Amino acid sequence: MTRVVITGLGTISPIGNSLAETWESAINGKSGIGPLTRFDCEHFSAKTAAEVKNFQLSDYMKVNERHRMDRFASYAIASSIMALEDARIQIGKDVEAERIGVWFGTAIGGIESFEESHRNLLEGGYTNLYPFATTTVISNMASSQVSIAVGARGINNCTVLSCASGANAIGESFRAIQRGEADIMIAGGSEASITPLGIGAFCAMEAISTNPDPKKACRPFDRDRDGLVMGEGAGAIILESYESAVRRHAHVYGEIISYATVGDAYHITSPAPGGEGGVRAMQLAVQYAQLEKEEIDYINAHGTSTVYNDKSETAAIKTFFKEMAYQIPISSTKSMTGHMMGAAGAIEAIFSLMAINTGTIPPTINLEHPDPECDLDYVPNHARKKRVHTVLSNAFGFGGHNTTLIFRSVKD
Repeated sequence: MTRVVITGLGTISPIGNSLAETWESAINGKSGIGPLTRFDCEHFSAKTAAEVKNFQLSDYMKVNERHRMDRFASYAIASSIMALEDARIQIGKDVEAERIGVWFGTAIGGIESFEESHRNLLEGGYTNLYPFATTTVISNMASSQVSIAVGARGINNCTVLSCASGANAIGESFRAIQRGEADIMIAGGSEASITPLGIGAFCAMEAISTNPDPKKACRPFDRDRDGLVMGEGAGAIILESYESAVRRHAHVYGEIISYATVGDAYHITSPAPGGEGGVRAMQLAVQYAQLEKEEIDYINAHGTSTVYNDKSETAAIKTFFKEMAYQIPISSTKSMTGHMMGAAGAIEAIFSLMAINTGTIPPTINLEHPDPECDLDYVPNHARKKRVHTVLSNAFGFGGHNTTLIFRSVKD
């Protein structure tokens, strides 16, 4: 079976516009959540968001190309260019364009452009619409725009599986390389849904935090949590066959050794009782990797700061790992980045790989009063130094999607 390694990472996030800045913020417990500034939220119950700050697409693309895409696609391009540079890959030199593919996930796609187009339509009819109104909205544009921007002519695909989208894109890219359909894949997730409709829909669902203190609004596994905080950004990773990485003398962050995804077949928003779907995803991922449970050194949790998800994921971990569950450090980095929706699984895969590389587990901040039903080791408030060889990363999504990725340090 073809081994697949990770040779490049790139991030645009609420806690940093580069890999180095994002990771430094994460291990120092820095929150990227602040007052919601993208629109007037006076009449919204949520007043906070985890916004990307000081991002300039002109650092990555020509001026005349920027207006043709939604914010979520621009984040995907920037993170992908960073990841390629980090991997030191020149398409056409280090890899044939036809042998490098792109697979990006998003939960919502170009919602900001959708809302703008709708306003333009109401104000002036279809003749008032931007000629690229369609292509700024559709979800495949993150993957397509990345492909166009970097010249990747291999597999080009898009995953839309709610909040599991980024993780699934990475998993499917892993399988594509294993099947021999590509030598290298640019994979990840991107989202930019901090808009009136994006925020308003979660307000109507009563799934979003109304805590007036931005720094305390997102508190996974805490008894006082009251919902998620919307985040945005993108994470991109370069997956590469082990043989290709060795041939290029590439720096390797780690190896992806397993991917499992299953459905609850239960409810469109609520997880199955006891986190049954999460149990099966973790079970299959460990089985596919031919691992023993004792080999998992760290779990990067989905950990949304919602009442149902945190209890459900805790129950799933307890069911699968049994008594071992209390011995494994677990953290929710959403406590700092907010819930980046379709980008969440990708950025959390990056945090998992950085934990392996640095021997540092990022914390779950704002965990001041643990929920009695969430009684595992969530690495509260401060990063922890620990040798990390193997990491399990969970990503769950509306509709009953449950995805687990497993990464480990590379053995020759």
